[in-house]
Amino acid sequence: MFAIPVISNHTLHGLPELVRDELGEKVLASAVRLSGVNLELIEAQNGFIPHAAVVSLVETAARAAGEVNFGLMMAPQMNVANYGCWGRYVLGADTLGDAIGRCIGALDYHSVGDTMALVIDGDEARYSYGFALAGVSGYNHLASVAAGVLVSLCRSYVSIDWRPLQIELDIARPVRTAPFEDMFRCPVVFGAPTMTVVFDKRHLSATRIGSGAHPITTLADVARDRRGPAPRDLSEIIAEQIRLQVLSGGTSIDAAARSTNLSVRTLQRELNRQGTDFRTMVNSARARRAVQLLRCSTASITEISTELGYSTPANFARAFRNAIGLGPMEFRSAG
Repeated sequence: MFAIPVISNHTLHGLPELVRDELGEKVLASAVRLSGVNLELIEAQNGFIPHAAVVSLVETAARAAGEVNFGLMMAPQMNVANYGCWGRYVLGADTLGDAIGRCIGALDYHSVGDTMALVIDGDEARYSYGFALAGVSGYNHLASVAAGVLVSLCRSYVSIDWRPLQIELDIARPVRTAPFEDMFRCPVVFGAPTMTVVFDKRHLSATRIGSGAHPITTLADVARDRRGPAPRDLSEIIAEQIRLQVLSGGTSIDAAARSTNLSVRTLQRELNRQGTDFRTMVNSARARRAVQLLRCSTASITEISTELGYSTPANFARAFRNAIGLGPMEFRSAG
């Protein structure tokens, strides 16, 4: 069985805009093609994408920029508040310590394969995050991104100007370390076992910054929003990629394979072993989306057909009848 870690697509919130603004449309298109995930079109959705796609997106942008510290460009914009319902749940905690506890307890609703821990060492609190693909080519950029996220959480409770005692990155020591220390405004250690933010343990009792009540968000809300924990089985992971592809306007087995770092042949073989195939899964995803659009929108059959990638409304109607047992107009009238 393939171990394919996945992570919330909110992880790279703002990346498409950053790439377009700094590097141009062609670089963004290249990153999308190589990763197999059109992050821009699914950025507002709640979903999970493979870690391999995340690495590919960032590494492609970094190479195009010729920027060895590309992750540092992204770090300032990283914020748990951008992580949708999961972020609201975390930031709904009364204290920083409780918020970190929520992160750890709800990690399955954020990613698969990653680790997170809080360790108290004397007067220090050590808040660490382990990325499932740490060490692969391109991870050096993501280590800075992850540090930016953890720092953002701490600053939501302590102070916007807060700085850690130290940051430890699980990447090789770069030629120039000053940019890292300038960005995080603290000493930075390289070659660490895992990415860790170190701070005074007294800050764990700090309360959320900002006046007024925050909306109550529960773990059950996160589960409903995410439709359960992140997918682990290969067919579930591919089903999620197809769902996001359908939402972005087109489906492609080549893109799905690239996003999981598998060849098309290997992907087809593994899906067959699990009793399904890519076309069947696409048809199911399209039918589910068609049901939503027919029930909840006033879009015409032709518009829905185009939205779902069918060549003609007749082909859409035929596929919908095969899946649901009624034609699109009949289904809408019966609703």
